[in-house]
Amino acid sequence: MVKISELRTREVINVLDGKKLGCIIDIDLDIEKGRVTAIVLPGPSRWLGFFSRRENVVVPWEKISKIGRDVILVELGDHLLS
Repeated sequence: MVKISELRTREVINVLDGKKLGCIIDIDLDIEKGRVTAIVLPGPSRWLGFFSRRENVVVPWEKISKIGRDVILVELGDHLLS
């Protein structure tokens, strides 16, 4: 069993390109079915990111490969990161 507070401290890494995506900032829940449907990560910073809004990256639960002790491995193609 893993607590949400513990998941938020783990770095999320895309196994397709090895990039660090950051830590979980939110979780999507299906209240009726009682399950997690996705994790939410901060979007990539943009040039002059101070002035622009950053879009979050939603990672569907099915794209999570492994939840380890220190990291969470996901498989995200470029279309999910843009």
